[in-house]
Amino acid sequence: MDDWQKILIQQALQEDAAMHDLTALATMPAGAMAKARITAKADGVLSGVAIADAVFAALDATIERSWQVPDGASVHCGDSVCELSGPVVSLLSAERTALNFLQHLSGIATATRTFVDAVAGTDCRIADTRKTTPGFRHMEKQAVLHGGGLNHRMDLQSGMLIKENHIEACGSIAAAVHACYQAGHKIWVEVECESLDEVSQAVEVCPDIILLDNMEPAMVAQARDMVPASILLEASGNITLANARAYALTGVGRIAIGAITHSAPVLDLSMRIMPAAVEADA
Repeated sequence: MDDWQKILIQQALQEDAAMHDLTALATMPAGAMAKARITAKADGVLSGVAIADAVFAALDATIERSWQVPDGASVHCGDSVCELSGPVVSLLSAERTALNFLQHLSGIATATRTFVDAVAGTDCRIADTRKTTPGFRHMEKQAVLHGGGLNHRMDLQSGMLIKENHIEACGSIAAAVHACYQAGHKIWVEVECESLDEVSQAVEVCPDIILLDNMEPAMVAQARDMVPASILLEASGNITLANARAYALTGVGRIAIGAITHSAPVLDLSMRIMPAAVEADA
């Protein structure tokens, strides 16, 4: 696990005052041991096993964890996801922090899988964006992969995406594309287009990717006919589960959807102490 993840876990545990769980300390017998189970309460796709596991280990290394479901696997309501055993106070104190990570990332994986299923049978892939939670980007983009999606740019140095502000500053699409290639970074260049006229301008300077922003499927289909196969065509903006397949059927190679990271609902998971599993330390 990377150092930044370890720091994030410690910050999350400190934020929750997990070492000072007044309720657990007051209600649980001193030294009591217990078994617990994390269960899915809805259908979805699991993600975040590694960081959730590390939360329990960081709070108390004596907690034993047995994960029944790996990242990227489908879960159904009622499925056992993980069984744990250890000091009951430690289990209860780490519960919320571990579940916060696990539910959030599983929600992203689930949302991604839903879109992936919506375009199944086409040549179109679902991709994420940089619209992520600050500090969580690497984990959230990993969750997209677990859901069967693709990662777009990880950060601003992972690719060159020319948007309307860059075009405005440079004076034209051609000037912006030439400036990016002349920079000599040997990395892909993508141009965002909001009209067929802009698509025509972009085709003239041969970027690696053309992004069709906020276009209806019919206009996307027109753009597809204008763009040579050597240029990857991507659609984005106002694409939902209801219309994702219509966009995929236009022939675009990729659909970028910010909602799979910035608006995905959590996957409902819960941890319960197993009945009669609390044992006082002899």
